[in-house]
Amino acid sequence: MPAIFFGHGSPMNAVEDNAYTRAWTAMGRDLPRPAAILAISAHWETEGTAVTASEKPRTIHDFGSFPPELYRVQYPAPGSPQLARRVRDVLADVTPVAFDQRWGLDHATWTVLRHLYPDADVPVVQLSLDVTKPPQFHYELGRALARLRDESVTIVGTGNVVHNLSLWRAHAAQPAQWAERFETKVRDLIAADDVAPLIDYPSMGPDASLAIPEPDHYLPLLYVLGTRDPADAVSFPVAGVDAGALSMLTVCLTPLEPRAAF
Repeated sequence: MPAIFFGHGSPMNAVEDNAYTRAWTAMGRDLPRPAAILAISAHWETEGTAVTASEKPRTIHDFGSFPPELYRVQYPAPGSPQLARRVRDVLADVTPVAFDQRWGLDHATWTVLRHLYPDADVPVVQLSLDVTKPPQFHYELGRALARLRDESVTIVGTGNVVHNLSLWRAHAAQPAQWAERFETKVRDLIAADDVAPLIDYPSMGPDASLAIPEPDHYLPLLYVLGTRDPADAVSFPVAGVDAGALSMLTVCLTPLEPRAAF
């Protein structure tokens, strides 16, 4: 199964018809249908690693000051306690994993998935971001999770390669040059399979400092890159900087042949 990082952007993408949402819809038509999805979202930060284990995860509206129609959106995808247990098992050598019954599907996950799978009929489990750990830890979790791709599980990370809300402008006419430079640099490094600078992202210079003032929206990318296999084809179905300082880059890793064992 593929592993995909989505630049999820504004929550309004859940209800809007635009270039981003049309691209996500096309991906849902073209990609193989998984048995389940494991999502790593920028919006579930914890101390320690947790995984949702409920059979019916709730739709979380974790945002404010948006139109009422957005708060009425529900994405009633089933959960998968079986996948939650499998995640715990495959991560056992890296970190303990707690089962969580209270969290659900936050907006970074459902705003994208409702376009890929509008019938909400693919089970979804979320994995939290342990904010006490460095980037290398998150990449290593991705390496451990890679085997799930051979078990009909699509790994999804949702965040933004560039996410600086202090410089975000809803009606910005042009993207900031530093934001475009950084998105291009990240894209080039991924295409070259040069992951070391992407893990040590502060070493990428002042553009990185502007693009990643906090790591939450960047770290889900490292999980996806951690699952990468030499046989994967890499594509970028969506690219570009929205509202001046919000990268919408999507990174899709698709196996072209049977994957190597990890």
